[in-house]
Amino acid sequence: MTKPLERVLLVEDEPDIQAVARLALEAVGGLQVEVCGSGEAALSAAPAFEPELVLLDVMMPGMDGPATLRALRSLPETARTPVVFMTAKVQPQEVAAFLALGAADVIPKPFDPMTLADTVRKIWAGHATPGE
Repeated sequence: MTKPLERVLLVEDEPDIQAVARLALEAVGGLQVEVCGSGEAALSAAPAFEPELVLLDVMMPGMDGPATLRALRSLPETARTPVVFMTAKVQPQEVAAFLALGAADVIPKPFDPMTLADTVRKIWAGHATPGE
């Protein structure tokens, strides 16, 4: 039995998207959410927060999503944490490239705030129990 998802690290540079996603995950989904506005902030926050899943924007200034994913993989605390990209870049070849980088899945933007938490839980459950 997979333990329920509780802690999500949201890495997103747009304040409006941060607010909507936090509301969707906390108020609608009942999850504990830590929000970081950059890849650098995520690397600082992740070891102490110990997220069970990371939602990661692809296009951010400075350290972009793929660079942040590589850096998270180098930290012992997040080396095996599922990372889900959130992006408007959802052409099949783009999604394939994100999965090849090691992402657990890709959530298209704009996302539906009412279903975001359920989507994240399904991805997490599928990642935590391979073969189901």
